Amino acid sequence: MKPVSRRHDDAEHRPVNEGGELNEIFAALSDPIRRGIVAQLTHGPCSVTQLGMPYDVSAPAISRHLNVLERSGLIKRWKRGRVNYCRLMPHPLTQAAGWIEEHKAFWERQFDALADYLDRESES
Repeated sequence: MKPVSRRHDDAEHRPVNEGGELNEIFAALSDPIRRGIVAQLTHGPCSVTQLGMPYDVSAPAISRHLNVLERSGLIKRWKRGRVNYCRLMPHPLTQAAGWIEEHKAFWERQFDALADYLDRESES
């Protein structure tokens, strides 16, 4: 496995697994309601009320889901007047995508090597 980079210049270059961030990101994305909320936010900022509409759960349950997403860094919340809003933060998704791509490349090489081996075996 490729060693983790140790650059600490800024948030964009932190190691993917520093401080368990990657665990929090994947844990946050493990729930279908939270994944749905993230999907809604890909269209732009949205009120908390609108985010909760598609789901048959209570407002406090939506708030707990939003807390998990916020702790993982996937969303930011703010209040304008009496309305709470959320927006998607790209950096955690970029971190998760980078980790997935790194492991995808590894497995693709492994499967290519296996295919080459099986081709050689079938020829002999």
